[in-house]
Amino acid sequence: MPDFRKALGDGRVYFFDGGYGTFLQSRGLPAGMSPEVFGLERPDVIKSVHQDYVDAGANVLTTNTFGGSRPKLGADVDVIALNREMALLARSIAGDTVFVGGSVGPTGHFVQPLGEMTFKEMVEIYKEQIQGLVEGGVDLILGETHFDLAEARAVVIAAREVCDLPVAISMTFESPSACLTGTSPLTFVDAMQNMGVELMGTNCSAGPEQIFEVLKNMQPRLSSPLLVEANAGLPELDENRNTVFRLKPEPFAEQSVRFLEVGAKFIGGCCGTGPDHIRALRAAVGDARWKRPVPQDDCQMVLTSRGESVAIGFEQRGVIIGERINPTGKKVLIAELQKGQFTEAMKFAEEQVTAGAPVLDVNVGAPMVDEVQTLPALTKEIFAQYSAPLSIDSTNPDAVEAALWEYPGTPLVNSISGEPGRMERLGPLCKKFGAPFILLPIIGSKLPFTCEERIEVVSNLLKQADEIGIPRRLIMVDALALTVSSKPTAARHCLDFIRHCKEEWNLPTVLGLSNVSFGLPARELLNSSFLTLCQGQGMCAFIANPNSSRLREALYSAEVLLARDPQAEQFIEKFSDWTPSGDNSGGSGVGGSKAPDKSGADNLFDAVVKGDRGNIVALVERDLEAGRKPFELVNGDLIPAIMEVGEKYESKEYFLPQLLQSAETLQKAFEKLKPLLEEEGGDQEKDTIIMATVEGDIHDIGKNIVCLMLRNHGFNVIDLGKDVPAENIVKAVQEHQAKIVGLSALMTTTMVRMEDTINLLKERGLNTKVMIGGAVITGGFCDSIGADGWSTDAVAAVKVAKQLLQ
Repeated sequence: MPDFRKALGDGRVYFFDGGYGTFLQSRGLPAGMSPEVFGLERPDVIKSVHQDYVDAGANVLTTNTFGGSRPKLGADVDVIALNREMALLARSIAGDTVFVGGSVGPTGHFVQPLGEMTFKEMVEIYKEQIQGLVEGGVDLILGETHFDLAEARAVVIAAREVCDLPVAISMTFESPSACLTGTSPLTFVDAMQNMGVELMGTNCSAGPEQIFEVLKNMQPRLSSPLLVEANAGLPELDENRNTVFRLKPEPFAEQSVRFLEVGAKFIGGCCGTGPDHIRALRAAVGDARWKRPVPQDDCQMVLTSRGESVAIGFEQRGVIIGERINPTGKKVLIAELQKGQFTEAMKFAEEQVTAGAPVLDVNVGAPMVDEVQTLPALTKEIFAQYSAPLSIDSTNPDAVEAALWEYPGTPLVNSISGEPGRMERLGPLCKKFGAPFILLPIIGSKLPFTCEERIEVVSNLLKQADEIGIPRRLIMVDALALTVSSKPTAARHCLDFIRHCKEEWNLPTVLGLSNVSFGLPARELLNSSFLTLCQGQGMCAFIANPNSSRLREALYSAEVLLARDPQAEQFIEKFSDWTPSGDNSGGSGVGGSKAPDKSGADNLFDAVVKGDRGNIVALVERDLEAGRKPFELVNGDLIPAIMEVGEKYESKEYFLPQLLQSAETLQKAFEKLKPLLEEEGGDQEKDTIIMATVEGDIHDIGKNIVCLMLRNHGFNVIDLGKDVPAENIVKAVQEHQAKIVGLSALMTTTMVRMEDTINLLKERGLNTKVMIGGAVITGGFCDSIGADGWSTDAVAAVKVAKQLLQ
């Protein structure tokens, strides 16, 4: 028997059979009786129909199992046995020269929230049916006449869980623009190609002329072979008020030949068509060869909801992924998520959709929130009201999988990193569900900084993806924007990496835009400038607040300059009434940024406040030579200076770069004074604090800044680094007799590890105070795990540490 997958790629045109329901009625099927049950009672009739289609020239027979699922057959019928028997009947006629497609039709139920059935329940229903078809020897699984994208996806997933046979999906459309549940022909194609469906198309609901309009709407991104099965014209009522299809075989064939123009490789008939229609169709096609459709719309990736597609690519307009549905820093949202309420989240969804965000990122990671339950529930709530495709954002693989089981389209997964086991767990899931994903260039505890380091990391991750069989159309790379306040060349490495992804891998890139400006004033100014630079290098999407007018201005302006907004139509529409937002020239700039003047620092206090690292050691030496004592310099100049810096930071007069610069200046002074302080201080002891980023978390920038500030304020800091187990932290407490433990976490999935350390300290009978910190930390979480204090920045952390010693 020839391999159906080989047939999918050759140059031949193949012919499916015609309609069964109307044909079987002419062969004795009683009104109201299930054709499948009739087939069990009259296998001879089924075999004769199959034979008639083979004699007419059909290359593919479909099994008499269109209604062969449990909801259609009822509880008294053995579903597997029926489907197996119907497949065997078709196989007995097909022999080893004709293919057999296992027909899988609608269940008659909708998936939640349109109906009561869960997506998993529908998949299980189809798995039962498909198991019987496979046992009966079919060559492919054919989902046909589906009118809901979620149900069509259920057929695909069920087939993949049961067998490795090729899958074909055929939708029926109420109009040339949409099916019954709102999916357009193009969105259907996008979703099926994301899922790796080998053959897709349309059948039923219309005659050849009407279906041709549907096929044209599939063309922009179609690259797969098409299956087309039109009815014998539009249905009419005869004199007895029976539905009839009046289009004769020859005109049916003449009109159907046009399907070859748009990529049809398999052609057949649906309602009202019999063997004569297939015979005429084969004669009309003759020796014509199939030409694979060439996509007209150049893109690298497509995201879909049930009713909408968003194309991402180098020739596509830049895509804003709305970042607002994220609990970080949002007390009201956190409180609601903890209660399973979504009022605030839905408000953010509406705001972002109104602002024009084509994709919404959904993140529910917060203290005391069960992501496995909450993420899919919120996902379902959002797609029930808004058509924008979603980005499923979680570091919890179980939560991501739960959300994928609920989503009716092919969403973006944010993200797959090189964390051990993450690609192995999420990669196959994304392939199975057809979910494009963001590839995060992080492996283990290493955060790649240079372009070359990122290339090496991504190359390894792409090899893993290739081994799993993940197509490149599902992969987008996070360009990894790092803050220029601590790494001045970070943006340049990011730009080089974006260009490499485009030119060498043909992969689109995305990044969290605001990361680049962390700790700086006038962040929108920097973000918008960075956005245009990234777009120029080939960045395709960015995660940001779509309500930012400055970002929208930069985005749409760049689209004109990059020739992706023909005749500047979108730009004119958005900004025809635009006026300048204001002239900030001659002032301090948006946000009131005041960079310290480093010129002329002639004393230790000013040198620290101004961050004058170059002169600080010379000033220390000058004062020592003048007879000042080491502790006098520390207590009279250096500590007051860093306190002043802290106040400027809290009042937003200074930002992270100034804070770091001053702290490093102070550190250089301490290094010079350290031997003298030890000699002069003798038996003076410093209070010891153990610092660590908790197990599972590799982020330590914030923790390192806190360590620097604590040392500057006289603490003896023992820094254990990142990804530190609770046992190691407690051992360090005992070894160094530490009075305080400082725990850091950036991710909601790792912050829960803080409680492990607190519990272990209690078990060991240690009264060490515990302070916690990180962007995701809140006072409520601090209280819930029994920590003694919390902070979200380095200046506040010093104050908390001092309070805990009182």
